[in-house]
Amino acid sequence: MPTPPHAAALATLAEVDPVMAGLIDRHGPPPTRRRVPVDRRFGDLARNIVYQQLAGKAAGSIHGRFVEALGGEVSAERVLATPEPVLRACGLSGAKTASIVDLADKVASGEVALDRIGRLSDADVVAHLTVVRGIGPWTAQMFLMSTLSRLDVWPIGDYGVRAGFGRAWGLGEVPAPKELDGLGEPFRPYRSLVAWYCWQAIDER
Repeated sequence: MPTPPHAAALATLAEVDPVMAGLIDRHGPPPTRRRVPVDRRFGDLARNIVYQQLAGKAAGSIHGRFVEALGGEVSAERVLATPEPVLRACGLSGAKTASIVDLADKVASGEVALDRIGRLSDADVVAHLTVVRGIGPWTAQMFLMSTLSRLDVWPIGDYGVRAGFGRAWGLGEVPAPKELDGLGEPFRPYRSLVAWYCWQAIDER
């Protein structure tokens, strides 16, 4: 049998912390992720913008209409060729529409180079993406985790990660971002995996 992805990382995390060991035992390994091909990176980043500060079901509906409005192909070229009122009609806010259009502008001009971004460090990816209007650290970190499959991303600004950590580790309250930053230190270099288990912990009874 082939070794499951991240098996060594999960074994290390289980040794480091008994709470992590329990989470791994209850939820099993995270789904296998592969780095997203270059031609899908724009679409992934646009999706992250759509999902900012929205519940999953509502964001999914808006994103579906957005993809349909672009004819099923989410690219910088398609966005720039689509009138902004059409994008707004998908349910996008004015701010998110402006953000996606600015991303398309910067990708088309080469200022944001999604074809080469995978060569950058995590910190440099965040710096590269946050030049886009409306893209902050959270959106860049989701791109690092889901699109580039980076293993040591610790999104301390994500409420779900903070709430899940507080519940799983029995803190009694949701830790502040600065507190969570320190609490994540023992789990380097696999904090992306810990974040995934924090999201799972939110739904535990």
